[in-house]
Amino acid sequence: MDLPIRRTPDRSAARRAAALSIVSLGLVGGFLGGRHLRPPVKLPLPPALDGDIETLSLPFGTLSYYRGGKADAAPLLLIHSVNASANAYEMKPLYDHYAESRAVYAIDLPGFGFSDRPDRIYTPRLMTDAILALVEEIRRRHGNFPLDAIAVSLSSEFLARAATEHPTMFRSIGLVSPSGLQAARSGDGDAGSNYGRPAVRDVISFPAWGRGLFDLLVSRVSIRYYLSKTWGSWRIDDGLAAYDYRSAHQPGAEHAPFSFLSGFLFSADIMTVYKALTVPVFMTHGVRGDFVDYMRKAEVEGRPNWTVRVFQTGALSYFERLDEFAEAYGAFHDRAA
Repeated sequence: MDLPIRRTPDRSAARRAAALSIVSLGLVGGFLGGRHLRPPVKLPLPPALDGDIETLSLPFGTLSYYRGGKADAAPLLLIHSVNASANAYEMKPLYDHYAESRAVYAIDLPGFGFSDRPDRIYTPRLMTDAILALVEEIRRRHGNFPLDAIAVSLSSEFLARAATEHPTMFRSIGLVSPSGLQAARSGDGDAGSNYGRPAVRDVISFPAWGRGLFDLLVSRVSIRYYLSKTWGSWRIDDGLAAYDYRSAHQPGAEHAPFSFLSGFLFSADIMTVYKALTVPVFMTHGVRGDFVDYMRKAEVEGRPNWTVRVFQTGALSYFERLDEFAEAYGAFHDRAA
């Protein structure tokens, strides 16, 4: 069950400008979003990853996840990012690599992939609870031992919160290009608070133009553009771009992204959460693209449980240099052990 939403005021000119931009996009989306111009709402969606697709029943609905690799080996949970077209395909290089030696699990977060996508406000509490529910299920299958987990970008905030609340469930956590360490984000707000703006969400999700706005955000051109921002290059992964397009064209695909765009999925207390971590933390980030502001990492990287690696890549370093990433992750576990 979600906790009451406590919002931390944020009156910066940049955020006001961003809100106005979203409203403008909504109006454009409404103008262009007539039914005769829209792509199909539902496209065939094959599995993003190999292995079995399994489900858990949670208060928000059905949570879907992938299970593969060696069933009797140490488990690894992979958690995709949150954006307009997010899905478990983002974890494919790591999933395929570690399936050769470990039991691997990859979640479809609420509102994405094969998980249910109800029209509701999505919050860090909801995402954290979904992760914890799957962690409990994985531990039940593997002798209730602590497990390793890796999350990308904004989902790093959810994983960090889960590991702070239940450290005995985790042997280690990996944070790939984690959000919340930007110079402009305080992250020191009230416990459990977020940056949600109900008025912004009401505008961008308004039925007259909401789907039209979303269709603009998840067009093939738009998806490739935003992936180029992630890579810091136009040499993106074509398979990810193609799957993103299909995943974003499912019934209800717009609901979680609307909460993302209106700030509800960003934790206002995330620096407090990061500093409270006691489990070993493997943090990585790249040097290209839009995700290169980690000015506040100095507040955590000197801690004995934190290991920070910088790769000469974009934000998803394991797509570009999988062997180098895996070698660094293995060395991290050797030191942690």
